[in-house]
Amino acid sequence: MSEVIEIPAELTPFLLPSAVQKRLQFLLDRQDAGELLTDEERQEAEGLVELSDFLSLLRLRSQRVTKKL
Repeated sequence: MSEVIEIPAELTPFLLPSAVQKRLQFLLDRQDAGELLTDEERQEAEGLVELSDFLSLLRLRSQRVTKKL
């Protein structure tokens, strides 16, 4: 039997905060323009992409569970 975890409504968007999204976009735009990122910037961008992907999965699962209720 699966367990249902209640999540407050204000947390359900599961989106990166605006400033974090802007930082990620800045890093990705620089990389797309052919600029080399420092090791720290590359690790930061990779981490933010992974976090964004994870939040997207949570958002989709949350929407699916909400539709079942």
